[in-house]
Amino acid sequence: MGVLTAEPVAGRPDLLAPPVVAALAGLDGADRIGVAEIDPDLADTAAFCEKYQVAATESANCVVVTGRRGGEERFAACVVLATTRADVNGLARRRLDVRKASFAATEIAVELTGMEYGGITPIGLPAAWPVLVDAAVAAAPRVVIGSGVRRSKITIPGELLAKLPAVEVLDGLGK
Repeated sequence: MGVLTAEPVAGRPDLLAPPVVAALAGLDGADRIGVAEIDPDLADTAAFCEKYQVAATESANCVVVTGRRGGEERFAACVVLATTRADVNGLARRRLDVRKASFAATEIAVELTGMEYGGITPIGLPAAWPVLVDAAVAAAPRVVIGSGVRRSKITIPGELLAKLPAVEVLDGLGK
């Protein structure tokens, strides 16, 4: 993808956050997932796509959203193409069954995921969290997503991403 040189994830656990390494262990299809080292200062989507010549339609963002119901804080991850924004107060809010949803505070997202800000990925998130994936991401031949750290990116077929634990594919999540 673009000018990235991806290697099999099994051979480069040093480029992945610990929860990602743990989630990939024994995952059926992990041999179809690659990881590429990047400049951590260019991990944010626009800079990354420009430097590594990856189309925004091939790049997916993972955001952590939260809301409260009955005093209980609920979390989910939303994965949408970089050309769209997650429908946080529509589909995500309804899925969480909360009155209002918002992006989780950075420090909370980092603490709860065990991943770096700007590198959070749908692979290796807390098991209780739903992972909401836009249908366009699931249909993509391959997308670039975070690796849990800012110094690398993962490449994964959309259909494999859609089969990860806790994933729910939703039409229209990305607006």
